[in-house]
Amino acid sequence: MRRDERSYRDRLETPLPRFADVLRLMWGGIRCQEVDADLVPVLRRGLGPVAPRDTAVTWVGHATFLVRCGGAAVLTDPVWSARIPGVPRRLTPPGVAFGELPPIDAVVISHNHYDHLDAPTMARLPRGTPVLVPAGLGRWFRRRGFTRVVERDWWESVELAGLVFDFVPARHWSRRGPRDTCRSLWGGWLITGPDGQRLYHAGDTGYGAHFAEIGRRFPGLDLAMLPIGAYEPRWFMRPLHLDPEEAVRAVGDLGASAAASMHWGTFALTREPVTEPLARFRKAWRDAGREPEGLWDLAVGETRVLSG
Repeated sequence: MRRDERSYRDRLETPLPRFADVLRLMWGGIRCQEVDADLVPVLRRGLGPVAPRDTAVTWVGHATFLVRCGGAAVLTDPVWSARIPGVPRRLTPPGVAFGELPPIDAVVISHNHYDHLDAPTMARLPRGTPVLVPAGLGRWFRRRGFTRVVERDWWESVELAGLVFDFVPARHWSRRGPRDTCRSLWGGWLITGPDGQRLYHAGDTGYGAHFAEIGRRFPGLDLAMLPIGAYEPRWFMRPLHLDPEEAVRAVGDLGASAAASMHWGTFALTREPVTEPLARFRKAWRDAGREPEGLWDLAVGETRVLSG
């Protein structure tokens, strides 16, 4: 069996939802019915310069960040589309216009769900753009003409554009169509710059022991980009998605100095009110006694800098 044809079901920590569970979820309503997108903070001021020793992180929306580090530019789970399959229209515009992006040195993909791997957005990138993907997902990109595709299993790494990328576990799953459930892996990415600054993008994940293991193997994380939304109802979402309080707990497990919130305010995926994730994340951060400056509660389009 080829690597991209194997099953990764053995990596699941909990069984996938049963058909009866999906029916129960749909009967109760999947998404919040009242959405006021104007309550989501948007700050689109363009991209300023970055000092050579600094790392700049810009939240584009959902799980998409532009990371500029060591002279390189990296995109995480890029989604610029106004719509993705099965989800209402995007609530807030991308925080950076696609045409404003610098040349991209690498794209990292956490897994193959439509809100993290967006085919129309990938089609806008040059086919020579290096793409770092989970094991089993490389063929999807090669069939679309991408020529520099790197697949990695958990705890495997690659060096590119002066940066080191490590693929790490997540508590999630993968599926893009009816016949490819768990045929590719899922996970998060660590990005380490030439001066040792280290950032972690969690992708999509429930809470689990993997956070402590990542923190043990990669001590001194400077920034963790963590999902805080798409968590209701908990009886269904708990194994798959962090809630805001679990996200703060994960920061402690990781030993991260700072945390940037993501996976909220862009698409109405589940039942919680659109701004609730950020309010709960801020409260949980305060209740945990964490330093205020470590909370990167970014607006869509906002850039913050890790000084070197």
